Formats: sequence, C-alpha cells, structure tokens
Amino acid sequence: MTHDSIADLAGRPIRVGLDVGGTKIDAVAVGSDGEIIARVRRPTGWGDDAVVSSIVEVVRELAVDGGFASSDVGTVGVGIPGVVDSDAGRVLHAVNLGVESLDLADRVSTLLGVPVRVENDVKAAALGAAALRGVSGSMAYLNLGTGVAAGIVVDGEIWRGSRGTAGEVGHLSVDPNGRLCGCGQRGCIETFCGGGALARAWNRPGSLPVRDILDAAESGDERATALRADLFHGGAAAVRALVLSADVERVIIGGGLTALGDRLYDGIRASLHAGAAASAFMRSLHLDERIELLPAGSPAAAFGAAVVGATTPSKETVSHG
Repeated sequence: MTHDSIADLAGRPIRVGLDVGGTKIDAVAVGSDGEIIARVRRPTGWGDDAVVSSIVEVVRELAVDGGFASSDVGTVGVGIPGVVDSDAGRVLHAVNLGVESLDLADRVSTLLGVPVRVENDVKAAALGAAALRGVSGSMAYLNLGTGVAAGIVVDGEIWRGSRGTAGEVGHLSVDPNGRLCGCGQRGCIETFCGGGALARAWNRPGSLPVRDILDAAESGDERATALRADLFHGGAAAVRALVLSADVERVIIGGGLTALGDRLYDGIRASLHAGAAASAFMRSLHLDERIELLPAGSPAAAFGAAVVGATTPSKETVSHG
C-alpha cells in the first residue's frame, strides 16, 4: 500500500491512524495526497473503557490540530499490542493496556461514526515503514524496543503465515544455555537485544538503561561491554533469521531503541559483517547492506495504522504480537 493508493480510495479525505501503546498513543491524520497533516501524542488509558475513550478523544484532537472537521475523517485504523483478530476488530490479551477481550473496532466506530479497522501494532508499523520508505517488493520490519518483534510485508501486504506469526523472530532461541526468556525458553533473540531484558541484566538505576549500557561500554565497563555485544549480536541474529527464512530485500529497524541512532545501526552492521567473515555464502547475501534504521520518533506505526484503516478488509488470520 503506497501513499497514492490511500489517496485513490473514495469517501472522506482524511485517514486517521493510531499507534496505541502501553503508555502513549501516537496518532496521525493523513490527507488525500498521502501526507501527514497532523500528529498528536497523549497518554493511553487503562482498561477497556479508557482505551476506547482515549482513541476517540485523540481523533477529535487531530481534527482541531489539523484544522479539519471531524466529519472529514473517512476511516480510522488502530495498531495495538496483543492478539488481534483483524476481521472481527477484536483485541485479546493486551496486558499492558488492561484489556482481556475488547471489540475495539465496533465500539470506536459507533462513537465516531466511521469505519474502524484494528491490527497488531508491529504489523501495522511494518506497513507504515514499507509505505514511508517506498518499498515495493519484500521487506521485514524489525521492532527493537522493550521486546523484539517483527513483521513481513510483500508487495504492500502483510505476510502472516498460516497462524499469523510469520517473521516473529524475537522468541527464536539462538543459545539454549542463555538467559531465561519470559516465554519460558532460554537464549531467545529477545534476551540479547530486547530493551527490557538488557535493563534487567544491567540492573542499575537509570531512565534509559540501554543508552547507559552503551555509554558505560565506551568508558570501559566490562559488564556494559558484554551487554553491548549482546545487543549487536541479537540484532544481527534477528536480521539473519529474517533474511534467511524469507529472503526479504530489506530489513527496516524501528522501535524505541532507534533512539540510539548510529551506535545501534553501526553495531548491528559490524556484527553482521564479522559473522560473515568465515562464510562465503553469508558474504554473498550482503546482509550488512540490506538493513535500514528508521529515525527516532518515526510515525511509521501510526502511519501504518492509517494504511490499515483505509484498506478494504480481506480474508485474514488472527495476528499475534
């Protein structure tokens, strides 16, 4: 789905997309030309009613900030963590939002009077990254944040696999003797490069533990140096898994850890390059040349939700996140 295909859809000219996270909602209004005309961020509510009301209020705030009437909103798309049944518009087990089972699309649509579609947040972000970066073939979106998740997009559509978990490499175990993961396995990729796992392993106070780890590593701290190596090793392992399993043309890295900027990008590239040193086959794949880093604060997730909202429903499976 490209910017132009959004503009081609009939109806009201404004497409709204919301990325609903455990602490904040990031929302955009997309005009008929495919450009973002307003962006709003606000705290997320806790529990079914608060999540619904927060979404409705954000849509109304977008109209005020963007200088358009609420009646100009044609579709709303919501990216949200948890297990998402896209066809039913239902969210299950979104534990960070206090949601166990919520018919989100129906409830928000009733209040706003517009069609609403719901998608898993990482899969929505994958669509947004593909659209914003102009990817027309295949790509994987690797979300490095508190946890690690990924989604695959082929020709503008999410590739889900048979049960909706295609591309989910965060819980691929790469070291059976490694740290215990929340999923019950040991040595999952998430235990190496997930922000939450790294913060627990660092176990020192600080508001940005992964940044603190990199700073301390640059000052010679041995524990930090080891954790920095884990971060880059895990990121590289995720890229390898995505390319070797799906042969995507590009892996676009997003999520909260993109705030680390070039330190993250250069570290993962160097790890990929080092890992290919002894293998002519791995060198032939040029993995270090197939990765991109979204800028910190990219609207990819919210923009992808707008793409979801403006897309005609199709036969889909349940999406896990």
